[in-house]
Amino acid sequence: MNDKTKLTNDCNPNELKKLKLIFNKIMEISDDGFLIVNDKGFIIEINKAYCEFLGLKKKDIIGKYVTEIIKNSKLPKLLSDKNYKTEVNVIHKLLKGQTPTNEKYAIVTRAPVKEDNKTIAAVGQVKFSHNTMKLAEKLQNLDMELQYYKKELKRLAKDRYSFNNIIGKSKEFIKIKELAKKAINNDFTVLLTGETGTGKEVFANAIHYASRRRNKPFIRINCAAIPSELLESELFGYVEGSFTGARRGGKKGKFELADGGTIFLDEIGEMPMQMQAKLLRVLQEREIEKVGSYKPIPIDVRVIAATNKNLREKIRNNTFREDLYYRLNVIEINIPPLRNRREDIELFADYFLDELNEKYETNVKISKEAKKVLNDYSWPGNVRELKNVIERAYVLADEDIILNAHLPTNILTESKIQTSNVTNKSLEILMEDIERRIIIDVLSRNNFNCRKTAKDLGIHRSTLYKKMERLNIKRKC
Repeated sequence: MNDKTKLTNDCNPNELKKLKLIFNKIMEISDDGFLIVNDKGFIIEINKAYCEFLGLKKKDIIGKYVTEIIKNSKLPKLLSDKNYKTEVNVIHKLLKGQTPTNEKYAIVTRAPVKEDNKTIAAVGQVKFSHNTMKLAEKLQNLDMELQYYKKELKRLAKDRYSFNNIIGKSKEFIKIKELAKKAINNDFTVLLTGETGTGKEVFANAIHYASRRRNKPFIRINCAAIPSELLESELFGYVEGSFTGARRGGKKGKFELADGGTIFLDEIGEMPMQMQAKLLRVLQEREIEKVGSYKPIPIDVRVIAATNKNLREKIRNNTFREDLYYRLNVIEINIPPLRNRREDIELFADYFLDELNEKYETNVKISKEAKKVLNDYSWPGNVRELKNVIERAYVLADEDIILNAHLPTNILTESKIQTSNVTNKSLEILMEDIERRIIIDVLSRNNFNCRKTAKDLGIHRSTLYKKMERLNIKRKC
């Protein structure tokens, strides 16, 4: 409300009628109390909220002099004093027994309504403390509820990502698991290496949720999934106006979001050289600089990195910094591929199937023949591929039993090659079988990227295509 508020007669009757309807609706729905007096100090309008606050009916208020209803009202003074200025959100002391709720204070706004510099009315607005208290109580209850859910989520995450849920009984895997546990009680950087699908992120989660940082954030970022020109702002954030399209007020980066907790840099081997230098500085100085700012921000973050690449080879090829490698490689945990721990294949298969049976309340089993096929397969996609195969077979299974027929063709073909009677095959056929297995293995590992597969095999792409056609390998690239 403003001292300069002016009543005009410019509106036509229909517009005035509409304005009155709008005014009445505002007065009706407002939680604040509104009271209007004329130039003599008599009440000409009051809304429902104010009536309830006073414990009176509207018909008993309209037409009364304001101090008859509110003994210590200052509206009469506002009407008589030309120099009286609008008061906004001032504390008004209530008289004892003035309201049914016996509140002591209210927050009041008072303003004159003027026409041609003459005061023709006055308006009082009251914010009731009981409404504020109710809102504060609701906010407090919501905050308590939020804290409860956050606590439960952290507990569930801790249980889900516990080392107890990392299964494996092979001697090599048990050693790796024990090494990972040694990373719990310190803040050294960890480098997780191994093929795609071996469970590097599972280990990263387990280390975080078993460490002293368990109640702080675990932030994951895939360095290969973000364009190089955006990676810096994703990691370190940016300030307002730092580039076209920058969010108003700027944005926190992943390192800042992970403060006090752990940041998991997945696919670190794909990070551009320019960003490697900046990451090295962060690891050394323990501070970041947002894009568009030179102000350093101290951070307390534990770094766990992962890669399926041979970083030593990348160092030799000048595509990875040696100094960054040594910063990351304080504790290196190399997770072996599934084909090197075959005793874990059946263990994982049963584990994934048990999860599905529990979720869908079924009792599906794997036949002995199907288990043998699974054990014979080389699993280029490792645990992730095995989980996918079990889920697929579960859907296709009839009469609660997974048979060979429910397994993918490539797995059955490879198993057939391995179990075939060698004496019944010529050397040429055996060599073709082996060549086919190798090509399928490398293709699967590279997600059927033929260019990459040809490079890994050391042959031209056209040669690879010819071999695939000769060996009846279906092209997906």
